[in-house]
Amino acid sequence: MNINSNLRLNMTGAEADPTLRAKRYQGAIEMAAFADQQGFASVNVEEHHVANNGWLPSPLTMAAAIAARTEQCSIGVMALLVTLYDPIRLAEDIAVVDLLSQGRLNFIAGMGYRELEFHIANKPFAERGQWMDHVLETLLQAWGDEPFEYQGRLVNVTPKPFSRPHPMFLVGGMSKPAARRAARLGLPFAPPIADPALEACYFDELKKHGKQGFTYSPPADFSVLFIHEHPDRAWDELGQYFLNEVVEYSSWKTEGVNRPLEFESNSIAALRAEKRYEIITPAECLARHREREDFFATIHPLIGGMPLDRAWQCLRLYSEAVLAPLKAEQQAG
Repeated sequence: MNINSNLRLNMTGAEADPTLRAKRYQGAIEMAAFADQQGFASVNVEEHHVANNGWLPSPLTMAAAIAARTEQCSIGVMALLVTLYDPIRLAEDIAVVDLLSQGRLNFIAGMGYRELEFHIANKPFAERGQWMDHVLETLLQAWGDEPFEYQGRLVNVTPKPFSRPHPMFLVGGMSKPAARRAARLGLPFAPPIADPALEACYFDELKKHGKQGFTYSPPADFSVLFIHEHPDRAWDELGQYFLNEVVEYSSWKTEGVNRPLEFESNSIAALRAEKRYEIITPAECLARHREREDFFATIHPLIGGMPLDRAWQCLRLYSEAVLAPLKAEQQAG
């Protein structure tokens, strides 16, 4: 049996009181350490900027803190908006986190779609495709063993990462240019929604360039989970926190950008009916693990400003009532 559990930490739900904000961040790191001890496969963070509800803007800083408190789990950035960075500094920062974690870092390289994020980073939104190419090409060269020419000068970026030839990452995107970019560089491709035509384009381009690769997309029925013994009661009491996150995310809707967790309403009942964000019992979660080899549980205890005590209840309930029996079954053979 494959027990695949992921802890999602995106820090939505900003408190006005700085002491409470600090406690939320400290609590998130404690949760990452706890999840690692309980056998979670991964702890994932995200990146967005100038969000009204405090979406995490510094994923590599957070990943470094998680690396210092964990030993086994992979640490993912889903996604790292690489176009918002200086590419040499980004190569250095990723290498440091990869060293701190001894190769447990992975990320999806995202191009980004919010013009405001490019504006505050002083990066070219209109030329973001060309800038994405420049950043990815620079990262791969910077992590190589040999010096390379960068803007007219020979440079050797140090330290080199723990992972060789480089940290594990996939190229994100939902377009043929994104598929071609990933294939040209010989990197795996991660569209947010499975698309057979796009995947065919990627594999055709790989052949053309004599490269090998693979694609990864979440299952069609992927959902974000919160574990509670009484889902009806939990939706009544806690649904506002789910809505807080989803409404903010959906307000960034961009024409031509297909994002699986977008939501058209501001109704808790409609959000529940859509089943992209679910509150389920431990028994139901346990059944999903047992019935499906491809199931991975993305547990999101801090969603939208969820009170810390309720977030811990969710995480502990999943660990004690779902993970513990699954591990016992696995050990029994």
